[in-house]
Amino acid sequence: MTRVWFNRTFSSIHAALALIRKGDTAQEYQLVVSSPNPQAIGLLAAHESASEPAGLIGLNYIEWCLDFCRDRKIDIFVPGKEASLVTSHNSEFRHIGTRVMSAASQETLHLLHNKARFYATTLSPNAPPPEFSVFERLENFDRAYASLRDRHSELCMKPSVSVYGIGFRRIIEDRSAFDLLMSGDMYRVNLHSLRDALAQAGQFRPMLLMEYLGGHEFSVDCVADRGVLVCAVARRKSLKAGGGQNIVVNDGIQVACADLVSQFGLNGNVNVQFREGKNGLRVLEINPRMSGGIAMASLGGPNLPYLGLVIFDRGRDAADVPPITTGLRVGEVTMAVTLQ
Repeated sequence: MTRVWFNRTFSSIHAALALIRKGDTAQEYQLVVSSPNPQAIGLLAAHESASEPAGLIGLNYIEWCLDFCRDRKIDIFVPGKEASLVTSHNSEFRHIGTRVMSAASQETLHLLHNKARFYATTLSPNAPPPEFSVFERLENFDRAYASLRDRHSELCMKPSVSVYGIGFRRIIEDRSAFDLLMSGDMYRVNLHSLRDALAQAGQFRPMLLMEYLGGHEFSVDCVADRGVLVCAVARRKSLKAGGGQNIVVNDGIQVACADLVSQFGLNGNVNVQFREGKNGLRVLEINPRMSGGIAMASLGGPNLPYLGLVIFDRGRDAADVPPITTGLRVGEVTMAVTLQ
């Protein structure tokens, strides 16, 4: 039996592990999950759980991981926490008999997490990045805003390095800061109040000013094998809250995903985000991991977490990739569970 370890990662790991166990009808994989939180939901879906030391980072965490792999006889390590650092120590894990399932090289992981570098580097003719400019002071912002606003009716901003959409705002010119506050809209900001905030901040970390893309957003869960796209399931998100998501097959998205997987040498389970604008499809980001919605994507046919693991473990020939069922409208519901 092959022992597979998932260290501390996102809460969506519970759904991914449940899918792996569902696909693993021959019971070839023993799933091990660790977390510093003994109540972590992901532990419930594992065959075996373990505690991680809280606050351990850097090389000290790598040493702990190496000891964990030795002691627990781990065959495959799927890193969440410190993924890029674990990847850079791949040879040390290989030396003790553990294969690291990395989405990309350490250098590429760093690039993907920095959207300014990612946008400047990406070669994707079917879905190029949105037009953007980097700013770190109010003066840079003003110059970039004047230039981009000539070509786009609405602009937005976000940090160059961020997760969960933290810091993203649409920039509004025709509503006051008070109106936006009272509307409860957390993702819009008044231009004048934004400029005041930037002036008070002085110098700050790199931010992106971009064209706002007002069309449908697509979240695409992919399985890749060392730069080759094996499978991609796209979910089109509704423009209205509560409208669910639709499984779609879009030739432009498929080609764009294949191009991006090839360019960055992606491997295993990765997620690519796109959005439509006035000039067509644009790539927003690549998440070098499973998405939080991978269970919804897997309703379209392919069991994506299981396929990713099997292909990494035994190669593409060992995987049976079913066709994608399009037209499904999917969503998620909250369920109550007993934690102990």
